[in-house]
Amino acid sequence: MIGKLLLTLVVMLVAYGVIRSRMRAERVTQGLELPRPPLLPRRTVSLVAAILLAVMAGGSALVFLRGWLDTREVVEVQVINASTGAIITYHARRGAIDGRQIETLDGRRIRMADVERMIILPVDDAGRH
Repeated sequence: MIGKLLLTLVVMLVAYGVIRSRMRAERVTQGLELPRPPLLPRRTVSLVAAILLAVMAGGSALVFLRGWLDTREVVEVQVINASTGAIITYHARRGAIDGRQIETLDGRRIRMADVERMIILPVDDAGRH
C-alpha cells in the first residue's frame, strides 16, 4: 500500500518537474529569462547512467545465477511415514522437489502419500548431512 503511495508521489514530482522545465524553456526562448548552465555536465550524466545500468545488469545476472545454483544443489530428502515411522532417504536436486513430488538423481519420480512427511537436509561434499 505504501509502495503505491510512494509511486504516485514520484510520478507527481516528475510531472511537476517536466512542466516546470517546459515553462522555463518557453521563457528562455521568449527572452524573458537568461539560460542557466546545466547542473551537471552531459558526459557526467551519461557516465552515471552507464554505471547505474551496468550495476543493475550485474545484479540481475547475480540473482539469476544464484537462483540457478540453488535449484542445482543436491539435497537429502527423508520421507517419513507418519503412521509407521519408517524413513526412506532419497537424494535429489532442490529444483526437482515440487510439492509432494520428488525426482531423484537417478531419475525416479516419487509421489508422497498424505500420511508421509518430507524433511529436506543439505548434503556436504562427503555426501553426508
